[in-house]
Amino acid sequence: MIAGLLRGQRRDGGFGVHPYSKWTGAHWRLVSLVELGVPASNAAARAAARTVLDWIAAPSKPLVVRGLERRHASMEGNALLVCCRLGLARQERVRRLVETLLRSQWPDGGWNCDVKADGHRSSFHESLPPIRGLVEYHRATGDREALASARRAGELLLQHRLFHSMRTKDVIQPEWLEIHWPNYWHYDFFNALRAIGALGLLGDPRAADALQLLSSRRRADGTWRTSGHKYWRKRGAADYQDAVDWGDAHEIVTPAARAMLQ
Repeated sequence: MIAGLLRGQRRDGGFGVHPYSKWTGAHWRLVSLVELGVPASNAAARAAARTVLDWIAAPSKPLVVRGLERRHASMEGNALLVCCRLGLARQERVRRLVETLLRSQWPDGGWNCDVKADGHRSSFHESLPPIRGLVEYHRATGDREALASARRAGELLLQHRLFHSMRTKDVIQPEWLEIHWPNYWHYDFFNALRAIGALGLLGDPRAADALQLLSSRRRADGTWRTSGHKYWRKRGAADYQDAVDWGDAHEIVTPAARAMLQ
């Protein structure tokens, strides 16, 4: 899988398309590469990360609507996770990603890109990757502000018991009850548990529903399989649109799922 994700890399570290091109750009390949455990010393992965930073860490004017910054924070969150895993946490451009996330965090603890949102609630999709990215940055640098920001976002998820409406107690989105891999930036209960686990909060009673759901999805042979929409495949398409064919990805899901129930 790692060799497949690095296949076709150009001299400049990219892959012949924009870093954010779904799902073959360097940004997305790197998210998968670090999940698969590519070594921090891997020169090809680090070169790809530099092309991502050239794009995402470039100065830009924030979009502020009614006093709240609207941002696709999943971009910075995923890029931050990748760079920290690749040993680049102390670079100035990586710090710029952290500052962007700290500045754009909403009062409820999350982030949102929707210009029409009234500010009452953040986007769970946009808030998931920043948690893991900020936690990794804290681990690499000891930055307490980054950890505090990640905990605020984690509290937002826990307030909803990861997938329940606070008002009606109903499931917010049925698709959130499925397991997706790769999830890229999409929210579901499984990857929310991974974020909560990174914060050391799996023992919080509000995570119990999601842990019980994870346990119930365990197969007789002790494994889990992906069950939700395959984001790397266009709806209705017979072939995959990613750099590699993930199949049902159960071999990748299993270690992460098992660790959460130990």
